[in-house]
Amino acid sequence: MPIMSRYLRISTFAAAVAVAAIAHDVSAQTVDNVVTRPLSGSQGALKSGRPQADGTVPSTGVGVFDRMGAKLPDLPPEKDYKGPVDEAYGAYQRGYYLTAMDLALPRAQLGDAAAQTLVAELLTGGLGVRRDVKNGAFWYGKAAEGGDAAAMFKYALILMEGRIVKRDKALADEYMRKAADAGNPSAQFNWGQILTADNPGPKGLKLALPYYEKSAEQGIADAQYAVAEIYSALPDLPQEKKQLAREWMARAAHAGFDTAQVDLGVWFVNGTNGPRDFVKGFQWLSIAANDGNVVAQNKLAHLYINALGTKPDPVEAAKWYVLSRRAGLADPALEDFYLGINDDQQKAAIDAANKFRRRR
Repeated sequence: MPIMSRYLRISTFAAAVAVAAIAHDVSAQTVDNVVTRPLSGSQGALKSGRPQADGTVPSTGVGVFDRMGAKLPDLPPEKDYKGPVDEAYGAYQRGYYLTAMDLALPRAQLGDAAAQTLVAELLTGGLGVRRDVKNGAFWYGKAAEGGDAAAMFKYALILMEGRIVKRDKALADEYMRKAADAGNPSAQFNWGQILTADNPGPKGLKLALPYYEKSAEQGIADAQYAVAEIYSALPDLPQEKKQLAREWMARAAHAGFDTAQVDLGVWFVNGTNGPRDFVKGFQWLSIAANDGNVVAQNKLAHLYINALGTKPDPVEAAKWYVLSRRAGLADPALEDFYLGINDDQQKAAIDAANKFRRRR
């Protein structure tokens, strides 16, 4: 019997399907919001390295030696490179956007798909030039026709949205599939979403799973979460895959995906897909709760009341309940608990909740 229920979480088979409907629904989607977590991390987060499933954080290299006061090691010998040098993309990487445009545009006009994609990026982002999303969409379309995977993904989103160009689901799906098959990780995730939306139930999950897996292997946290949920939900998968469900959930959680952090915490508390560990469950729910996840705040209140993974603390439990209740999450059991503590404890909990909100 699970200790913690997953109400307000997405159900097993509906997990990927529900998310898919969001990603595939034009009213809920823009070009910028389809895959945000793994693509929009701050520069600081990227430089510090992404935590791995075991909790370790990759070294940033130079920072380690700086802290130790040691001399930097010699650079490895350079390898001879005889391939073509993309000067336009090199300028783009260094932030010389106007130079990148000057170098890329002539190539784009001659049909170079990579250059067309770069021109589209510069125009869409207003980098070095005035922002022009309409012309950006034009160049994405040209590059997509030329087979550039990144452009096919971006143009598929534009076609789905139907704001800059006329909406065309069939063409959008075609480009998304081609980009996914070409190895674009964001396209792989989104093609999986499309497959689950167009094929409700286990059939869609099975069709989408190979694409989720490929995307997850390339570090897309949303895909890692989807893989974990599907491995956990589908009964007829090989046992070796089902045994990896918690590992994939942990990867998504370490990447900062708060939904995965909540589910991983609940899995630890309930002993789902692995051994029960109240301390780890408490830790993951604490991370998500402190980042503002309302469901995690509700669950954390229960852990404090029942002393699961932590010491009993009625004030802290009440604080998290107050925060989740203010956000609209009702819980009769927690309300009864709150009304049962004394006035001083209620006041302390409200003060702590207010302090938490001000801090955020």
